[in-house]
Amino acid sequence: MIQEQRMTHHLMDIIRIDSPSRKEKDVALKLEGEMRDLGADCFYDDAGDKVGGDVGNLIVKIPGTKKDVPPFFLCSHMDTVSPGEGIKPSVKDGVMRSDGTTILGSDDKSGVSIIVEVLRALKENDIPCGDIEVAFTICEEVGLLGAKFLDASNFKSSYGIVLDSSTPQRLVLRCPCSDIMDVKIHGVEAHSGLCPENGISAVEVLSDAVSRMKLGRIDHETTANIGKVKGGSATNIVPGLVEISAEARSHDEEKLDAQIQHMRDCFLEAAKSRELLLDGERLGARAEIDIKRVYPVMNVSPEATVTNLVLKAAANLDHDIKLHTSGGGCDANFINEKGIECVNLGTGMYELHTVNEYLLLDEFHRSAQIVLETIKLHSEKN
Repeated sequence: MIQEQRMTHHLMDIIRIDSPSRKEKDVALKLEGEMRDLGADCFYDDAGDKVGGDVGNLIVKIPGTKKDVPPFFLCSHMDTVSPGEGIKPSVKDGVMRSDGTTILGSDDKSGVSIIVEVLRALKENDIPCGDIEVAFTICEEVGLLGAKFLDASNFKSSYGIVLDSSTPQRLVLRCPCSDIMDVKIHGVEAHSGLCPENGISAVEVLSDAVSRMKLGRIDHETTANIGKVKGGSATNIVPGLVEISAEARSHDEEKLDAQIQHMRDCFLEAAKSRELLLDGERLGARAEIDIKRVYPVMNVSPEATVTNLVLKAAANLDHDIKLHTSGGGCDANFINEKGIECVNLGTGMYELHTVNEYLLLDEFHRSAQIVLETIKLHSEKN
C-alpha cells in the first residue's frame, strides 16, 4: 500500500525547497496544498509570530472513517540546518545524498514525506481509521521552538508518533532535558606589556573555572559541554571580557539541576578569587550568568499503549525494532510534556547535520510501513 517510488520523489521535491529555521513558509504551503487535496482541514498556529518566523506550525486534521476511534497524532519538523539551501538530492544504489556541498535535509523532511505517504495510503486504500492529527513543526533545529509553542488544545489525540530519528530499527522512548548557560566574565583591561599587573584577565578566570569543572560524560544519564568561547580585543591587552556558551543534559532533572549549579559555582568562585588594588580602589572579576531550560525530559514507558502498538506493528511486518534512549532532544520532548504521549521512530537518516548526510531508502520505506500498520492496529484496537 505504500508507494515507495512516489514517497521517494516527494522527499526529493521538498528537499529542493529551502526551509532553514524561521523560513519554512514555502515548504509549508506545498504541504498545505497536498493535505487539502486529501480532504484535510489545515491552519497555522501563532508559533511563527512567537519565534520571529515567516510561518507557524502547520496543523492538519484528516477526518477518519471510523467515528468511534480516537484520533492518532503524527509529527515531523519542516526546518533544516545549514548549509541547507540549494540542495541537490540524488539517489544511487538505494541511498539518497546531496552533491556534497550541503546537507541532504532528510532531517526531518524524510519524516514529513513518510507522513504524507501514509495519509495518501490510508485514503487511497479506504483503510478504516479514526481522525489523524498532524503537526508539521517549525524551528526544531533551534531549540524545538515550534513544539515548545505548539498549543495542545488544538489536538484530541492521546498518543502518536514523532518521526525524527535515525533507523526504524529502534524506537526512542527517552530523551534528556537540557539547559543552556550563557556566561560573561568581566575582568579588568590593562596594557599587557606596560602594566599587566594592573589587569585581571577574563581568560585566566575562564581557565580557572574550567579547571574546576566536571565536563563531558558526567554519568550514564548526564553530559556537559562548553561549546563557544569569545573574547579579547588585542594581543597586547589583558582581556577584560570573555563570553561563553555552555550546555548540560540529563535524563534526570535533579541531576541536570545539580550539574548546572556546579558549573555556575565554578564560574562564580573563579571570578571571586581574582581581585587587585589599583590607585586605592579594590577591583575584581565578576561573572554574569544566564541559565535557560531548553527542553524538558522525555520518558515514555515501555508499557505505554503507543509503544506496544509500534512494536506489534513492526512484528506484524517482520521488522526488528528495539527500544532506545537518545542523547538528544526532539519535538516529542515538548509534545509529551503537553499531554500527547509520543514515541520517536527513525526514518533511515544518518550523519545528520553534515554534508555527508545520507538516507537509506529501504529504511525510509520501512518506517512508512510501520507507521501505517500502527494506525491500522490503533483503529482495530478501539
